[in-house]
Amino acid sequence: MLLIITRHRACCMGMVLAVLILVGMIAPTQGAARADEPASNRPINFSRDIRPILADRCFACHGPDRADQDNELRLDLRAEAIEDAITPGKANKSDLLARITSRDQDEMMPPPDSNKPRLSAEQIALVRRWIDSGAKYDAHWAFVQPVRSAAPKVKDAAWPLGPIDLFIAAEHDRRGLSPSPEADRITLIRRLSFDLRGLPPSRKEVDAFLSDKSAGAYETLVERLLRSPHYGEQMALHWLDLVRYADSCGYHSDVTQHVSPYRDYVIGAFNDNMRFDRFTREQLAGDLLPNPTLAQKVASGYNRLNKTTEEGGAQAGEYTVKSAADRVRTTAGTWLGATMGCAECHDHKYDPYTTKDFYSMVAIFADVKERGVYGGGRRDPELMVPSHGQTARIKVIDAETTKLQRSLDSTDTKFSDAERKNVQQQIAKLTAERKAIEKKFTRTMITVSAKPRLIRILPRGNWLDHSGPVVTAAVPEFLPQPKIKGERLTRLDFANWIVSGENPLTARVFVNRLWKMYFGTGLSKRLDDVGAQGEWPTHPELLDWLAVEFVESGWDVKHMVKLLVTSRTYRQSSLHPAPLRNTDPLNRLYARQSRWRLDAEMIRDMALATSGLLVRKIGGRSVKPYQPAGYWQHLNFPTRRWQHDTGESQYRRGLYTHWQRTFLHPSLLAFDAPSREECTAERSISNTPKAALALLNDPTYVEAARAMAARVIAEGGKETKSRIQWAWREATSRPPSQQEAAVLEGLLKTNRQFYNENPPAAAKLLKVGLKAPPKNVDPAELAAWTSITRAILNLNEVITRN
Repeated sequence: MLLIITRHRACCMGMVLAVLILVGMIAPTQGAARADEPASNRPINFSRDIRPILADRCFACHGPDRADQDNELRLDLRAEAIEDAITPGKANKSDLLARITSRDQDEMMPPPDSNKPRLSAEQIALVRRWIDSGAKYDAHWAFVQPVRSAAPKVKDAAWPLGPIDLFIAAEHDRRGLSPSPEADRITLIRRLSFDLRGLPPSRKEVDAFLSDKSAGAYETLVERLLRSPHYGEQMALHWLDLVRYADSCGYHSDVTQHVSPYRDYVIGAFNDNMRFDRFTREQLAGDLLPNPTLAQKVASGYNRLNKTTEEGGAQAGEYTVKSAADRVRTTAGTWLGATMGCAECHDHKYDPYTTKDFYSMVAIFADVKERGVYGGGRRDPELMVPSHGQTARIKVIDAETTKLQRSLDSTDTKFSDAERKNVQQQIAKLTAERKAIEKKFTRTMITVSAKPRLIRILPRGNWLDHSGPVVTAAVPEFLPQPKIKGERLTRLDFANWIVSGENPLTARVFVNRLWKMYFGTGLSKRLDDVGAQGEWPTHPELLDWLAVEFVESGWDVKHMVKLLVTSRTYRQSSLHPAPLRNTDPLNRLYARQSRWRLDAEMIRDMALATSGLLVRKIGGRSVKPYQPAGYWQHLNFPTRRWQHDTGESQYRRGLYTHWQRTFLHPSLLAFDAPSREECTAERSISNTPKAALALLNDPTYVEAARAMAARVIAEGGKETKSRIQWAWREATSRPPSQQEAAVLEGLLKTNRQFYNENPPAAAKLLKVGLKAPPKNVDPAELAAWTSITRAILNLNEVITRN
């Protein structure tokens, strides 16, 4: 955060000085590389050492896609490779080695026109050793059923608290590493609070944890945070990226679509610890369950989250194909960690997914009732959904109406004409109230099953070419096949297969993403691809152990989260000691915790929570916070203006922000939130001037700083030193150092002088936002303290999970 612009030069220079001194180093992003020992020191493993080389340099021409194969050679299949290119046990007589070491432009591999780099000396040595040792192949790790390995024995038996720590410690022993000490209690509660509910801990919560000296204090804290209704919001944030939840349709005019009850369903499911197998069935096939409930129908809206269009002249057939392909890409990415989109036009270049597999999965969803082109802002089939409060009130209305109607119908009750008229008026009033409530229900897209469409393979994905063969609903052929009770594989059959014991992918993919949420990087780094282009896990036995534990726990998500965050591995300090900077700079061996910048929504929530403005209401329709005027000027058909919300809707959590796919809220965009046009398994983390400027100058953050400043003056005592102490601790949960306090005192002095000399500048600053400033505070004093709280809210420490 080194580039900062404010309205006034004096404030700007003071703020820059403060931020430069207080922020320190930019938060490190978590990298990809594994801290590998030299390849020459370990036995050759095909999946870990050789397949990645072949996949990256050879499979494009000599892999699963037969359409692009050169001379019919396949290097992904041993039987064909040893027939033409490899002589097991004799590397020097193998054509493969000759080609990758050749200097002849006509013979070398990869060829010069492939634009792929030559193999390094180390990679060539690996291939040579592999061939000389027999050129053994094995199945790709992610396509093999996970097996629970016995937890290893380790040198320091006192450190591990469970199997997770044992697997991590065993690798430490092998590499000569030692774990980092446990983080201090303030760091631990902030880490847990951000990880489990996406919010900073309150001062009261920090004090309670610091004063709890019981042996189970940490575990008690974990349990309490897992029970928080905000836990579901935090988990939903990641899930909504995967399923590409949005409030607009994505194509052409990008008009509003209505699906917020689906978001509420996801939040509720995680809060209720709905088992993941049920969570899966209800989204993929909630409408096919026996007597589906309202919630299950809402859950089926998952199938409708694809992009759609209302463009005049758009071809319905083309967009039906687009929607079908989108649905396959997202489902495969969300549950299987597979990049099946590659197989829409040709067999996958690196994995065994074929075009037949792709269109067979399209056929699974062929019964979803939908249109290629919509109009009028409708996305039928839709459902009107009441809120919890509306449901409760309607139950009361129905009970009172029934009671009154029975009294009218009863022969035992004698009414005078006036009494009868009064009861009838009460019934009419209740009926009118019910109808008024029903008009306020929220629309949401749902899935309705219709007669399945005929699905063909589309050559090269061309929606106009219907010459391809007809396919039936099926899962990829190379994976274990599900049992089908009816005539065709239904969406419910498919959902059952996804969470069945036969499918080796789902549990691994999910727990790998959980690991990333709490340790910064997945055990296999590529969260969106566990295929040949993905990464061999740093701790494969641990990943399999977690996958099996997930299934055998009954797909219990909270159980898995608790296992991870109560481990010693999780509790380590994130400080980066000098020895680890050389041996494991990217923390792939987990001899410390990781640190990373908070997600976009969490940064907003942090500022609002620290200021006291945050409205913690759960669920509801999407909201519109402040947004720059004119940002939507190029959003046409029809033209629209962003009208920001007032009242409590202005201060809701970032999760509820209206998600406009083609014009994502600029503050969210600045902090790398995805457009959700495609399935997103992992957000990027960038450090750019626009993010620093958004944090400093976005009206949301300016207003938050002003509201926090008012709290500092009201609650922080009368003296400057006590107020600085109060403000710093409110934002960071710890007291400031002498140097930090001194910098803020200097900044305060500069800004007091500036605003006392420039009352209009103070007035202008205090007008930002809807919340009126307190009338009993001198404007110049409030403006000066606002500069202090702006600097504090810009601290690297405040927006970083440590």
